[in-house]
This record gives sequence, C-alpha cells and structure tokens, in this order.
Amino acid sequence: MAHLRLFMACGLLSVAGFLLSINGCGGSSTPTFTSPPPAPLIQHIVLIVQENRSPDNLFQDPVLIARGADIAQSGTNSSGQTISLVASSLAVDYDLDHSHKAFEEMYDNGKMDGADLIAVNCNGEACPAGTVVPPNPQFLYVEPSEVAPYFQMAEQYTFADRMFQTNQGPSFPAHQFIISGTSAPTATSNLFAAENGHLSGGCVAPSGASVELIGPNGLESSKIYPCFEHPTLTDELDAKGLSWRYYAPTTPSIWNGPEAIQHMCQPQTLNGQLTCTGSTWANVVIPQTQVLTDITNRQLASVSWVIPSGQVSDHPLLTDGSGPSWVASIVNAIGASSYWSNTAIIIVWDDWGGWYDHVPPPQVLVNCAQWGCGYVYGFRVPLIVVSPYAKTKYISHVNHDFGSLLKFIEVTFNLSSLGYADSASMADDLSDCFDFSQTPSPFQAFSAKFDAAHFLNDKRVPLDPDDD
Repeated sequence: MAHLRLFMACGLLSVAGFLLSINGCGGSSTPTFTSPPPAPLIQHIVLIVQENRSPDNLFQDPVLIARGADIAQSGTNSSGQTISLVASSLAVDYDLDHSHKAFEEMYDNGKMDGADLIAVNCNGEACPAGTVVPPNPQFLYVEPSEVAPYFQMAEQYTFADRMFQTNQGPSFPAHQFIISGTSAPTATSNLFAAENGHLSGGCVAPSGASVELIGPNGLESSKIYPCFEHPTLTDELDAKGLSWRYYAPTTPSIWNGPEAIQHMCQPQTLNGQLTCTGSTWANVVIPQTQVLTDITNRQLASVSWVIPSGQVSDHPLLTDGSGPSWVASIVNAIGASSYWSNTAIIIVWDDWGGWYDHVPPPQVLVNCAQWGCGYVYGFRVPLIVVSPYAKTKYISHVNHDFGSLLKFIEVTFNLSSLGYADSASMADDLSDCFDFSQTPSPFQAFSAKFDAAHFLNDKRVPLDPDDD
C-alpha cells in the first residue's frame, strides 16, 4: 500500500472529490492557458473515448519515438528484473485488473515496478481453462500493424505523451471525470467514486448496486448507490445555449457517464424496467453509430462525446480489434465534411487498463490556501488531437489530464469553470496542442481496414463492460 503511505506522509485533505496534500511534498506541474481561439475557428469539439490502454502498450511507433515521444520498450518488475515488452494482438482473451488497488501495486510510491503484481482475470473472475495467457502478460505492446490508423493520426497531428488519468482506477469514475471533472457523489462531498462498483448502472442500477468510495485517508471505506448529483459540463453548455450530444452504445453501462447523474438521468419505470428519462437525457444518443449519420446529415452538436461498444473499444477481452477503424471512420467522416474547417477532434483512452507504463504520474499544484497543495494523477493514457489547427507532427510533453479536456471546451466556448479537475489550479487547456495562427491543415483521409458503412451495418448486439 505504498501509494497510501505516500498520501499519509504528505498529509491529506479531500475536497470535492480530490485527494489533496496539505504540506506540498513532491513535484508539480504548472498549467498553461491561452485566450479562446478567435471566433469562429472552433465551432465543434468531438471527444472520442476509447478504452484501457497505456502509451507504452499502444504506441510503439518508431516515428513518434524518433520525434521524442516517451515510449519505453522494457520495464522493471517487483523483483527488480528488466522485462522486455513483447508484441501482442490488440484482441486478447483475458483482462488485467485496473482497480485502484492495481494502481497502487504498479505505482509503488512512484517506482513503477509493480505491474507484475496486477492480476489477470476474465470479466472480473478467474479465466476458464484453456485461456491463453502469455508470460508477463502486463508487459505487452500492441502489434503496430493492427493500430496503423492511430499511428497515422498521431504522426500527422498532435500526440501527447504526458496525458494522465485524473482518477487512479477504472472506467466508471474515469467517465465521470470526463463529463464533469469529478467522481464525487455530491457537489460538496469529501469522498469520490474509485471503482466500477457492483451491478453498476448509475441511477437505473438495481437496488443492490453500489460503488466504492475513497475517503480523506485514501482508503476505500464506504459504498454508495451509484446515482450522483453535482454540476456537469453539459449544464454549462445548456446555460449558454450550446448543443451537445453523448453517443453511447447501451444503457445501463458503467461507460455511460450521464446515467450516473440524477439531473441527467431521471429514473422512471417504463414497461417494468427502470429507465433514464428527462429533457437532458434526450441528448444521450443510442446507438453510438448515430454520430456517423449526424455528421453526414449536418447535425453535429457543438460538443460531442463518443463512447464505443465493447467490440470497438480497444478493451482487452471485449474488443474484436476494430477500434482503430472505428475511430478513423469518425475522423474521416468529419474530414470529408464541411465540419473539418471548424472542428477539433480529441481522441483519448479512459484508463490504462492494467498495462505496464513506465512514467510515474506527477503531483499537480492546487491553491494551497484553499485546497491544500498536491494531488497525484492516475497513470498515462494516450491522447491524439486532430484538427486543421492542431500542431502538425508535434509531440506534446505538457502534463494534461481529463480536466484539460473540460478546460479546453470551457475556454473555446467561454464557459465558466466547474471548479473540479477543470479548475485553473488543476488543469491546462491543451494550449500547446494548437496553433490558431497557422494556415489550416487540409484533410487527408486515414486508411483503415473498415469504413463507416461497416459500423453502420453492424447488427451485432453491443458488448457491455463487465469489469466488477
């Protein structure tokens, strides 16, 4: 429990869902900011969320590495041995624990040497006999040929090698941070959701559902029904009269962020089933493939979140390997439309998925007088920025987190801060990834195995995460 010892040694204060140090031990990063881009350069922001990969695992790209991207080819295990990363398919028959406990194991007080202690599982349980699990299953990287579209996008535009999760665990809290900058159950809570929970389904979860909360001492000491109530970025957009849509494959799901916010999902029993309703919920669009149709039909909102099905998610055990094509189909659709000239596409992964990564997450400074002094991020996840105003062939080494995504949207549309991970003392606004004075880049389509028609015609039932 070295990570908890670090927290206790620093002294903790927990406010609005953040664990904060009150005596400022350790390093820091300084958020950077810019003025909003001159209107109307960016009128649409599309946030494509993929699942469960680290940069060391997903981006063994020699071009990016030659440009200075911080990607390791080996790592250290808990015995002090150097383990070379070995190539693997994107689709594997097992999953890795990526709970808060797994974070603590790999983090090991910043030494990043505990990946081998992370458990292998299948849907949260022991894998059935015959499951092929290679040696050192946490120390793998994805075969580059299988993720070529990601490499093309990252090489052509901006790739960030210092993008960190804000939370230190799995998908449910990560998706809360991505829409609101916190996973706290209330606006004033000193606790925050840390895990995926049990039978989670947000405000339409079964009555016995619960999610673990972390308290001021850094321990998971309580549970709560996974239906929260606090401001979200969509509230800011609504107040400004800006359109938004949240494209999701299914409900209920731990990947469906609005589902866990009561004013976004007002539960009612319809046809014997608890269902989200309400005017805000009307902006949650199921299935997620509708984003492709909306682009074609000139119905793209000012801000869009795009959540994958299990098959296209990059999530171990769930993915069929088509995730890179899925993302490319959305980017290509925007690039071929009139939206290209005024759109920023941000591609991010929601958590590290249990895969090895060699970069220890930093502490970020916050307002010491008000909040305390330091918060330790979760592990790195990949980030790609695609836009006619994104810097081309650029590696961002600036520390970003999920709050940076919200901050970018707020700065672009002149919205107020929610005061969580998007606050001025916590997050930058992705300034270094853009150059609004450059000549806009013309779009060139990315090649991929499957095109948009493949996904629009896919009649398979979307796979849901099962990460308990």
